[in-house]
Amino acid sequence: MQILSTGEAIVSSLIQHDVDTVFGVPGAHTYHLCDALARENSKINFITARHEQGAGHMAFGYAKSSGRPGIYTVVPGPGVLNSSSSLSIAYATNSPVLCLTGNIMSHLIGRGRGQLHELPDQLATLRSITKWAERINHPSEAPEIISEAFRQMMSGRRGPVSIEAPWDVFGIKAPVNLDVKNHKKPASEPDPEHIAIAAEIILNAVNPMIVVGAGAQDASKSVQRLAELIQAPVTAHRSGKGVLTDAHELSLMSVAAYEYWPKCDCVIGIGSRLELIHFKWRAEPTVKTVRIDVDPTEMPRIPADVKIVADATTGVDALINELEGSVGPRQSRAEEFKGYREVAQKKINNIQPQAGYLGAIRNVLPKDGILVEEVTQVAFTARYGFPVYGPRKYITSGYQDSLGFGFQTSVGVKVANPDTSVVSISGDGGFMFGVQELATAVQHQLNIVAIVFNNSSFGNVRRDQINNFDGRLIGADLINPDFVALAESFGAKALRSNSPSELQASLEQAFEEPGPVLIEVPIERGSETSPWSLSHPLGTEVSKPVTMSD
Repeated sequence: MQILSTGEAIVSSLIQHDVDTVFGVPGAHTYHLCDALARENSKINFITARHEQGAGHMAFGYAKSSGRPGIYTVVPGPGVLNSSSSLSIAYATNSPVLCLTGNIMSHLIGRGRGQLHELPDQLATLRSITKWAERINHPSEAPEIISEAFRQMMSGRRGPVSIEAPWDVFGIKAPVNLDVKNHKKPASEPDPEHIAIAAEIILNAVNPMIVVGAGAQDASKSVQRLAELIQAPVTAHRSGKGVLTDAHELSLMSVAAYEYWPKCDCVIGIGSRLELIHFKWRAEPTVKTVRIDVDPTEMPRIPADVKIVADATTGVDALINELEGSVGPRQSRAEEFKGYREVAQKKINNIQPQAGYLGAIRNVLPKDGILVEEVTQVAFTARYGFPVYGPRKYITSGYQDSLGFGFQTSVGVKVANPDTSVVSISGDGGFMFGVQELATAVQHQLNIVAIVFNNSSFGNVRRDQINNFDGRLIGADLINPDFVALAESFGAKALRSNSPSELQASLEQAFEEPGPVLIEVPIERGSETSPWSLSHPLGTEVSKPVTMSD
């Protein structure tokens, strides 16, 4: 037993859970927590964000790119609300993020006295956007609650959690037992009967296809073994990109996979909501479906012939073990799938200038480099037109499609991967949501390359208003700062590129810099080819009701 304050007990517990970084914005309610972090600064690095949303997005980027929990701290009330989009993204992408926050004085919670940063019921608010949330009322509770937070984050379908402590509780001291560490809940073992039925379906299939999502990010080797065993192509929408490297002969990015789709007679969904086939391509009832997902609540949401509740690696390995004795030698389909890729690439090359700029990025970004996308015309194209060569190398906000998350998230990605090249792609509108975090990148000398595609508009909104509302524009056209001068005023290196070749040269220079680099790419307003014809091949009108993602 040690005599510790609540703040000290929280920080000691974080250290016991191997936390090395906390992102955040200090404030009055969390002073004792921040002081405890300051006294342990040799063990935990504190990254100061310039906005609570930035702190949350950085923690998300850290978690999504590393698979380890991302931790951030903000003040209650407006601080929590400012970072709520980060928790929503973490929820949407199955990312382990922990929000540490305060609350008003313990004796005033729920009394509606109008205290500083008071919410009517902050804990209920947090519980509505996280997997789990709890309050620490005494120092002795901190180790157990912190441990449970990690167990919740990392067990089953991963997701965000939150812990709050009242303002007056952070500083009080009491005997604390730090010898508490819950292990994550074991995942369900796959039902042998379900595995056998799934194997029979796959054995009878002539043209199977594997679709992977965020839940398969840690099952890369197993997915590759299964694909090679049954000679099935592997595809993904966005969250599963890189699970099977796009350098592999069985990998088909979604446009190429759609070329193969008419002949497909069996889909094997691994850690995916299967948005691609059920909502973008519209699966026929004759297509057999096998699903592997760690979350049993996911299974009733779309039809499947076999539903295997298991961790992706465990489920796929069980399926391989069942199949290996029955699958005879299968002829390589590499040439066939190469043909689909060639047809798809010709179509992608028509999406200009986006495809040209993506090609320039791919030419320079190392194979192990990480691309952080954004809600922008280039990123929409990247989802089907940018090759990814490993898991956790393509960072997306999933079905939230949160405008402005990209650059802020890339800060956390770089902190988690200091020796890896990191590029974020943003539009001018989205970048301005988090431009202040350039100061954070400069302060910590993080060599992030932020590419801002400046079309002086919310490009998608503008196109829709022109095409669907008789050209009546409202809120779509933007007046922007000089992005190069703006970045330089923060102390960042800044460049401007007017073509893919210039962007490629700028990227080569940017990766040699010690700190952050902004590259502005001016694009004539309204000149981009719509990316949606390849993303929604059945038509955007058909796809409008879609609310699910992989």
